[in-house]
Amino acid sequence: MTSYEKLVNSISKKQSMLCVGLDSDIKKIPNCFEKNCAGLFEFNKTIIEQTKDFCSAYKINFAFYEQYGSEGFDVIEKTLQIIPEDIFTIADAKRGDIGNTSLAYSNSVFNYFNFDSVTVNPYMGLDSISPFLEDKSKFVFLLALTSNNGSNDFQRLLSDGKPIFQYVIEKTSKVFTNKNLGFVIGATHPKELEILRNIIPEHTILIPGVGTQGGDITAVRKANGNSLALINVSRAIIYPNDTDISFNDFARTVNDIAKKYKDELFIK
Repeated sequence: MTSYEKLVNSISKKQSMLCVGLDSDIKKIPNCFEKNCAGLFEFNKTIIEQTKDFCSAYKINFAFYEQYGSEGFDVIEKTLQIIPEDIFTIADAKRGDIGNTSLAYSNSVFNYFNFDSVTVNPYMGLDSISPFLEDKSKFVFLLALTSNNGSNDFQRLLSDGKPIFQYVIEKTSKVFTNKNLGFVIGATHPKELEILRNIIPEHTILIPGVGTQGGDITAVRKANGNSLALINVSRAIIYPNDTDISFNDFARTVNDIAKKYKDELFIK
C-alpha cells in the first residue's frame, strides 16, 4: 500500500479529516509528567491513546524533539511505534536542500524513521523537491501558503500579478502527481484556499492553523469543498489545561476535545 492509499483509507475509515499535531514541548506538558524526554514520550503516549479513535493522521513536529539530540530522536522513534498502523503519519520537518542533501533528508524521514509523508520547503526550486518524490510509495506536503503572519513577507509577493505561492502550486502540480504531492495551506487563509481548490482540486491539502492560531473550521470546510484534506489541530488538543492537572483529568479532557474536533470534521 502506498502512503497516498493509506491516507485515503485512514480518512475513509475514521470518516474524519482530523490530524493531531504532536508539537510536544517539555515546558508546556502538565506537571503529572516528568519534565524530561521520558516524560515527553509518556505525554505523547497519552495523547495517542486518547485521540486515536478520532483522527486520521498524526503530525510530529521535528523541532520539539531535535533540540534534545539523540534522546529526542528516540522519542520520535518510540512515538511512531505506538501509532496504530492504519493511521497516516507526517514528519513535519520542513526540509529542503539540493541534490544529495535532500536525498539524505529523504532517506532519514522515509527509510530510517519510516514516516508516510514529510513537509518540504520548496524555496530552493524543483531540484530540492525531486529527491523526496523519487520513492513513489511515499508522500510529500509542499509548503505553499502557511498559517503564520510571516507568510505575508514573501509568499504573497506578486510577480506578473500572481502571488508566489500560486506559482509554486501551479509549477509543482504540473511536474508531480497528486498521488505523491500535496500542499500546506493555512486555515487562516480560507479565501485563498477556495481559489486554489479550483487550480488543484485533486491534490491533498494539509491545513494547519485551526484552534490556537485562529483558523475557522466552518470557513475552511466551505473553502475546501469535498476535496481531500487533513485539518491539523495541535495546541488546542494537546494543551487543553493549565499545567497543574491530574493525569486522569488531563486524559479525559484531551479525549473530549479530540472527539469534539472529530465531530466538527466528520465526513458525511
